[in-house]
Order: sequence, then structure tokens, then C-alpha cells
Amino acid sequence: MANSFKYKEIQYKVGDTLSINYRIKEGDKERLQLFKGILVKIKGDSEATRMITVRKMSKSGIGIERIIPLSSPFIATMKLDKKSNYKKAKLYFIRNLSEQELKSKLYQVKKVVKKTNKTTKK
Repeated sequence: MANSFKYKEIQYKVGDTLSINYRIKEGDKERLQLFKGILVKIKGDSEATRMITVRKMSKSGIGIERIIPLSSPFIATMKLDKKSNYKKAKLYFIRNLSEQELKSKLYQVKKVVKKTNKTTKK
């Protein structure tokens, strides 16, 4: 299984922050519900069986994970909010992290060390 997938010509990978508008039917009415969270895992080999797990933190501090099949007709839109530079295939370790620790691990910028020669010839 790969740690990335392509959905409607946009490449997503594990660790990215996604916004998913999901259609919900309530009786005879239909509404859109926004689910914004971090892509934790990608499951499935083919396009028809591919499912993603997205995790968000509620306002009360409780973690909510939602499993969404990519072939579902209830996905209205999927938008990439923030790219991650993380390389692991599954991000189960984020369940135990605080919000600040999570941001520092997933979205840290790699520092490039420049070597400077300060020796001058006389």
C-alpha cells in the first residue's frame, strides 16, 4: 500500500491536512458537513476499494476519526489545506500528541545548514 493517492487530479499523502465536504441526508433534506483533519492512513489496493482515515480534534479536545471510502458518492469536495513533509505510511502516533507537538512533528521545516568559509588569504 502506498502512502499517497490521487483524487480528481490532486495528489494527497499521509500527514496532509484535508477539508472534506460530505453530503448528509436527513429525512428528505440534504446538507453538506465539513470535516477538516489530518490524513492518518490510506487503505485499499484499487480505486474501488480505497479508503482513507481522517482525524480531527473537536472543540472539547476529543479526537474524532472518520473512515471515508473514496468511491463514495457522498463526497462533495475534497481540498488540500496544508501539505506535510512526513514520510511514514501510518500516523497512529498522533493519537497521543498534543496540538503543539503534532504541528512541530508534521509540519517542521527542514533547516539547511550552509557552510561558510571565513578564512581569507593575505
